Amino acid sequence: MTISIAGRCARTGMVGVAIASSSPCVAARCAFVRAGAGAALSQNVTDPRLGPRALDLVQTGLMARLALNRLVGEAGVHAAYRQLVLVDVQGRTAVHTGAKALGTSAAARGDDCAAAGNLLANADVPAAMVETFVAEPDLHLAERLLLSLEEGLVAGGEAGPLKSAGLLVADKQPWPLVDLRVDWDDAPIARLGDLWAIYKPQLNDYVTRALDPAAAPSFGVPGDP
Repeated sequence: MTISIAGRCARTGMVGVAIASSSPCVAARCAFVRAGAGAALSQNVTDPRLGPRALDLVQTGLMARLALNRLVGEAGVHAAYRQLVLVDVQGRTAVHTGAKALGTSAAARGDDCAAAGNLLANADVPAAMVETFVAEPDLHLAERLLLSLEEGLVAGGEAGPLKSAGLLVADKQPWPLVDLRVDWDDAPIARLGDLWAIYKPQLNDYVTRALDPAAAPSFGVPGDP
């Protein structure tokens, strides 16, 4: 019941994920990013503990494939129900789709990215998402991920209607540079794009406000000088 992609920007070192699902609040359970580690997705029959654990493992120095192998081993028999995607800060990728993944499931990997889905309309959806991501290396990582999610929908998306979506990107700070969510909507990917258009001109201002508040620009709201 999910389509997703994790990716890294080779120019900036940013890592991020984009995800959409027919279930509510998908990004709250399935999407994880961490500066200095990578980006992870834990989906299908979801265990939210697996995303942070995957990032812990790559942060110890394991490359993505070895980290995911370790994670699957730790999950034991429950790994059959999980679909996992991992991209480390070097752009190495790994994907696991358990034998009990729901409906039509598939995954694809490309330079600095990996995509996966379950209960898909067709098995070509992840490959279309990867192709879009790889084709736009000069765009901001958030935009590449969002375009890939949009292409996943064009390519067929889920077998049923999507209802929630999320976009997360980590840069150099311990908090996400981008953390946008649409928790329930009839067109969640379009609404996510609207949120990105609003947030993009301001995202670096919020970093400045955290690191150097004396230099921070005004918020531009009533009562703010």
